[in-house]
Amino acid sequence: MKLGIHAYAWCSQWSNGTLDLIDRVKRLGLDFIEIPLMTLDTFDAAAVKKRLADAELDAVTSTVLLRGTDITSPDPAIRAKGIEYLKDCARATAEIGKTNLSGVVYSEHVKNANARPTEDEWNWAAEGLREAAVYARELGVQIGLEPVNRYESNLINTCEQALRLKAMVGEPNIKIHLDTYHMNIEEKSFYEATKAAGADLIHYHICENDRGIPGTGLVDWDAIFRALAELNYAGYAALESFVDVTDNMNTWVWRQLAPSGDALVAEGVRFIRGKMAEYGLG
Repeated sequence: MKLGIHAYAWCSQWSNGTLDLIDRVKRLGLDFIEIPLMTLDTFDAAAVKKRLADAELDAVTSTVLLRGTDITSPDPAIRAKGIEYLKDCARATAEIGKTNLSGVVYSEHVKNANARPTEDEWNWAAEGLREAAVYARELGVQIGLEPVNRYESNLINTCEQALRLKAMVGEPNIKIHLDTYHMNIEEKSFYEATKAAGADLIHYHICENDRGIPGTGLVDWDAIFRALAELNYAGYAALESFVDVTDNMNTWVWRQLAPSGDALVAEGVRFIRGKMAEYGLG
């Protein structure tokens, strides 16, 4: 299993001014950095690719769809804009020489919804992702669907729902990305949800129930690592916490979750490395 961290542990937006985080993650002994693509206008693919190569560090990318790019919108123009955005993200991922893009890529993040999703919304999500996936596959990029909690999406809250949408899309490079923070709210079992993802699992967000330091809260880490060990999981797993509220994505961080980003990483990595060793995932 590859252990990394989301750049949002230290910054609220990616730009060339945050390239030094690549070196910092390398010095911390982690395997990869997760780079947000929320603001593609500040994403310099050539600079990122060079810095990653110089540091000999791996990377994945992630994003969410916002109001103007919702591929489940009844407005076909907004759906088309969302599809193009997903293609742009896939291209940005390929341009830095990487293969994994994931996140809330199936509908608007924090959609103002007051009803369960319609069949039209399910079908629009599948159609949009299918077009994006075909494009991404030509670039060697796979797309992970990340279930999030009921307050952030009315479409995909559980692994089971993500697998349903994956089946509707029908493209082999549509995969699954799980997140323990959301699973703590929506799943009945960390173990069963992780096992259900199976070979389609490509990314795992390692978060405590309050998004603080892993191992200090309520998440059932033994159930998670038992499932990952049984899957012989060799994919990516990233610590994900946020230092602040961002301008491009609401993170609901109203208090300090750790003394600092570095403290969160040091203590969280120590705990997760211990679990990896205990379950033979080192």
